[in-house]
Amino acid sequence: MKSSLAKATASTESVEAEPLPAESAQRTALVLNVQRMSTEDGPGIRTTVFFKGCTLACYWCHNPESISPRPQTTWFETRCIGCRTCIAACPQRALSVVADGVSIRRDLCQGCGTCAAACPSTALELLGTPWNLDTLLLEVLKDRVYFDRSAGGVTVSGGEPALQSLFVARFLEACRERGLHTALDTCGMCSQAALERLLAHSDLLLYDIKEIDSGRHKRFTGRTNERILANAVVAAEYMRSHPTPSTFWIRTPLVPAATATEANIRGIGRFIAANLQDVVSRWELCAFNNLCRDKYVRLGETWRCVDEDLLDQEALDALVRIARASGVDPDIVVATGATRIDPASTAN
Repeated sequence: MKSSLAKATASTESVEAEPLPAESAQRTALVLNVQRMSTEDGPGIRTTVFFKGCTLACYWCHNPESISPRPQTTWFETRCIGCRTCIAACPQRALSVVADGVSIRRDLCQGCGTCAAACPSTALELLGTPWNLDTLLLEVLKDRVYFDRSAGGVTVSGGEPALQSLFVARFLEACRERGLHTALDTCGMCSQAALERLLAHSDLLLYDIKEIDSGRHKRFTGRTNERILANAVVAAEYMRSHPTPSTFWIRTPLVPAATATEANIRGIGRFIAANLQDVVSRWELCAFNNLCRDKYVRLGETWRCVDEDLLDQEALDALVRIARASGVDPDIVVATGATRIDPASTAN
C-alpha cells in the first residue's frame, strides 16, 4: 500500500508546475467541504471552506482527503446497505464487493462521482466538487447571523487555498464586500504572488510553522521549509505596509516523535522573535489528536501516527514554558487541543 505522503508529494510537485483547470479558468474551484459552526479557525463562530489540494503532505495530516488536488471517492461501511447499485453504476469498473464490504481500486477510479450519485444510502461520497463563486458566496452568507452575533466570519483553508488563489482571492474579496470577516489559513508553501493576492482580502492570517529544521521538515512533510519561512517574512512586511490583514496568528502542531520537541519550539520562537514579533499576536501550540484514523482507512491508506497517543498535560505544559522562554512575548503563546488523561489520576 503506497503511503499518502509518497503519493501526495508526487502530485503536489506536478500541481505547482501545472495549474488546476479551476485555477486557470477562474470560474470554479474544487472544494472539499463547507464546514459550519467552526470555533477553531479564527475568532467567533465561523464557516470554513476547505479547498482541495495541498502543497505539503504531512505524515500526521488530519485531513488526508484534502491532500490530493483531484476528486476522490470514499466508502462508509456504517451507511452501506449492500445493494450493489454502485458496482453496476461505476463506468470504470473500479468497485467490487469483498469480505469487508466495497473495495475501490484507486488505480482505476477517476473520481467521476457516478457511484456516489447512484448510491441510495450515501455510503459512497465524492471528496471534492466544483463550486462557482456565486453559489459558494450564497452558501456562506446563510450563516451571517452567527457571524454577526459571535464576531465570527469565513475562513478559507484546505489543503492549501493558495493552490487556487485566483478563485479564492475573488471569493474573499466578495465576502469582505458584504461585510464578512475573512481569514486565510495557509501552510505558506506557495508563491509570493499567490500569498499576497490572498492577503489583500484577508482580515486574519493563520500561518503554519510546523518545523524549524529544514531537513526534518522535508522528512515530515515532503518539502523543505525555506519558502515557508521566507513567505512568513513576506506576510509580515506586507502587513506593515497594508491595512489588511490586521491580525497574524502562527500555529504549530505538536506531533509526538516529530514537532513536539524542545529544539523545534525554541527554534520557531526565536524565528518569530527575530522576524515577526511586531505583527504576530498569537502563537498557538496545537496538541496532536488521533481522530482521523478512519479517514485513512476509507481512502485505502496507512496512517503513520495510528499508534501515537495524545500528549499528556505535563508534556504540553513543558512545551508552552519553552515557547514562552524562547524570546517571544510570553502572552502570545497559547495551547489548544485535548491531552491524555492518566488513568491513575482519576482512579480515586
